[in-house]
Amino acid sequence: MTSQAAPHLAHRARRRRDVVTPEGIALPFTVAGRSARAGALLLDLVIMFVTGVLVTLALIWIAGGLFDAVGGPGQMSGAVEFIVILWTLFWFLLWNGYFMVMEMGPRGATFGKRAAGIRVASRDGGRLTPEAVVARNLLRDIELFLPIVFLLNAPSGDGGLAGIAAAAWFAVFLLFPFFNRDSLRAGDLIAGTWVVEAPRATLAEALSTEGAARAGSSALTGAEYRFGEAELAVYGEYELQTLERVLRDGRPEALESVHEAICRKIGWNPGKGDERAFLEAFYAQLRARLEADMRFGKRKADKFS
Repeated sequence: MTSQAAPHLAHRARRRRDVVTPEGIALPFTVAGRSARAGALLLDLVIMFVTGVLVTLALIWIAGGLFDAVGGPGQMSGAVEFIVILWTLFWFLLWNGYFMVMEMGPRGATFGKRAAGIRVASRDGGRLTPEAVVARNLLRDIELFLPIVFLLNAPSGDGGLAGIAAAAWFAVFLLFPFFNRDSLRAGDLIAGTWVVEAPRATLAEALSTEGAARAGSSALTGAEYRFGEAELAVYGEYELQTLERVLRDGRPEALESVHEAICRKIGWNPGKGDERAFLEAFYAQLRARLEADMRFGKRKADKFS
């Protein structure tokens, strides 16, 4: 069993990257494998296709009902044109908006990526911006769909040498992830993003045995860590997720760095040696505050909002 697991662990270690965030915090990431990305894309395409077919059938059913209601095709040409416009608009929004809207969400992942346990992230460790999501997805047609069309048409020779040259050019985009160590698409390269593994473990389970997470006090020193509204208001959901990853990883140097950054931000000076208890208490209280605000329809995406 060990001999079988060792190659897998070695391959995973080769995909591990340490990124320093704009706040100076070193975070570990594991670059998603090409097979996971391909599987996620295939699942997303299936979801889009099934959704498109269901909506198309629904519109056909509506058109049939209109046909029966007016009693003939001559009376419903305008209605049919409107339905065709709706169908065209729906496919345009589905084709172009599915990836963008879902990757702009807090998880940074489509349904396919969530199923595969991966997500889109910024390569500099910062927040994933809408501009980056739009940029990486605008190139999808050039990277994937146009290469497939040209490669399918190239053997027929209909396009001559120009068609073969175009197919070779688009093949460069299609195979781009196989020629760099981080499996980056051309869209990732332009947008400054990559696709990384999203750990399935939740921090609530990891902290369930830590007293500081629940009571706000340290089992090591007995110090009380209670934070006011003004101190918790300086951070949002993005910083909460960053703190979650740091606590889950548990590296002492990262804990010290984050502890120092938060204390400097909120004006605390609790000293050294009890960093994890401080961060667990801050995490638990910040999460409770953000969840309470969400119940009233208020969300704070990050420290800038």
